[in-house]
Amino acid sequence: MNFVDTHTHLYAEEFDTDRNEVIHRALENHVSTLLLPAIDSAYHEKLLCLVSGFPELCFPMMGLHPTSVKENFRDELVMVEKFLLNPNLKFYAVGEIGIDFYWDKSFEKEQKLVFVHQVEVALSLSLPLEIHTRNSMEVTLSLLEERKSPNLSGVFHCFSGNLDQAERAIALGFRLGIGGVVTYKNSGLQKVVENTGLEHLLLETDAPWLPPAPYRGKRNEPSYLPFIAKKIAEIKNIPLEEVAAITSENARTLFKLN
Repeated sequence: MNFVDTHTHLYAEEFDTDRNEVIHRALENHVSTLLLPAIDSAYHEKLLCLVSGFPELCFPMMGLHPTSVKENFRDELVMVEKFLLNPNLKFYAVGEIGIDFYWDKSFEKEQKLVFVHQVEVALSLSLPLEIHTRNSMEVTLSLLEERKSPNLSGVFHCFSGNLDQAERAIALGFRLGIGGVVTYKNSGLQKVVENTGLEHLLLETDAPWLPPAPYRGKRNEPSYLPFIAKKIAEIKNIPLEEVAAITSENARTLFKLN
């Protein structure tokens, strides 16, 4: 039994003192594949260094995170595209991209512009999207529905919408990233998981953030992924092994992992 963590920021500074130990714990808990979404140019070197050190475990994405969309967003986009077009590097998705109206709406217009631009880049490169939506599910879905295409694919990271929004995302060709929030009481996500086929779900931690219930309030890490899988198995009344097998296959298919 093996798990795929489709969204972890293991290169973040929160892991600088014990990153190797965190990786060891992940492997001990059967988490054998880690997908690393980008944030912005301040983290690119650390991300690629981690991939270089663990090439059979870590698989990188490249994109500009919505909370990093500031006055210099054009320069950041140039760097993103330079990396994506580098023939000596392989990226498995364009991400983490999206729209975030939780922290700051000062760059609302720019966030939408940057998001749409990166969607177009992903389509041109036949890469899936890793989408961040915080307080922005409706606007994100609407922007994607305007660009509906058979080549559109990806995952709504840390899915936080309702069942109708889940169905709209799936109709667009996306899967739903399910993380630690599903273990929280009254999150609303349990109903979505209960009524969504397992073939549409991916597992993720979003480490170091949003740990599952046993570790809520502490630093999250990939080794906690089985707690999320166990909750899904409980909600759907199926074996844990089935959750592991199907979600892992979903990830391998979406991100074209060998």
